[in-house]
Amino acid sequence: MTTNRHQALGLSDEEAVDMYRTMLLARKIDERMWLLNRSGKIPFVVSCQGQEAAQVGAAYALNRDTDYVLPYYRDMGVVLAFGMTAKDLMMSGFAKAADPNSGGRQMPGHFGQKKNRIVTGSSPVTTQVPHAVGIALAGRMDKKDIAAFVTFGEGSSNQGDFHEGANFAAVHKLPVIFMCENNKYAISVPYDKQVACENISDRAAGYGMPGVTVDGNDLLEVYKAVKEARERASKGEGPTLVETISYRLTPHSSDDDDSSYREREEVEEAKKHDPLLIYKAYLQEAGLLSEEEEKTMLDEIMAIVNEATDEAEKAPYASPESTLDHVYAK
Repeated sequence: MTTNRHQALGLSDEEAVDMYRTMLLARKIDERMWLLNRSGKIPFVVSCQGQEAAQVGAAYALNRDTDYVLPYYRDMGVVLAFGMTAKDLMMSGFAKAADPNSGGRQMPGHFGQKKNRIVTGSSPVTTQVPHAVGIALAGRMDKKDIAAFVTFGEGSSNQGDFHEGANFAAVHKLPVIFMCENNKYAISVPYDKQVACENISDRAAGYGMPGVTVDGNDLLEVYKAVKEARERASKGEGPTLVETISYRLTPHSSDDDDSSYREREEVEEAKKHDPLLIYKAYLQEAGLLSEEEEKTMLDEIMAIVNEATDEAEKAPYASPESTLDHVYAK
């Protein structure tokens, strides 16, 4: 394993370690949410486990001060990198009034936070793709150097919204980065029952944009691909389709029984390629993360998760009278 890959990509040692911290925070929030769900305290979990490297690697390759992200429901790593906090996410999990996404009115995973340019997603999948294209067009009209980064699963790439968004962005050479997080299953449907081509990125040629498939378990490979896509966008060269290949380590959601469509052996084999283990090994080999330093980091993260959980559990729900807020004109 080459131990200076991050430096070759323009990342400092501190940034390289911070990316691991963000991945680990996403994993520990997610694990806590499963425990809360199974104990009857929060209603629903849709998990990021197994996709953190793709999410964090991509987010760090963007301009996190100006770019817009339109995440799909698993993208906890993306929204944490863009400024959401453990507390924000726990408020959402518990559906409390302080939930920044929707004031407790939406299921978890419907991320949205105006101050951090995280654009609200909806329950019908892939609707965020044409929205990202519209934001990129608005940026072009305002003569701003911004990119719109939008993610979706491989199942979502079969929706009409993807086709219309990709086609429009390519025709007008808009600064959009389309990232398909291919985790092998659209709920219970395996990849070979969804798509006839070898890679989702093969579709890019049909729209007249570059397409690339990368190892979604390799954070630095994803960072490189998205950084290059961001540079193309900045130069006015138009959109890019990036496909990251990873594996969903959990059921589709807390309401799903994945044993009905995949073998335990398959899941256990995938866990050997856990992106956190892979990136941790890289940092250790590069001399950037000792076992002691990782333990300190984990202790700090668990303190953050514990505090966020306690605050969210005690926080008030929205008042019944607020049900009609932002629904009717006053």
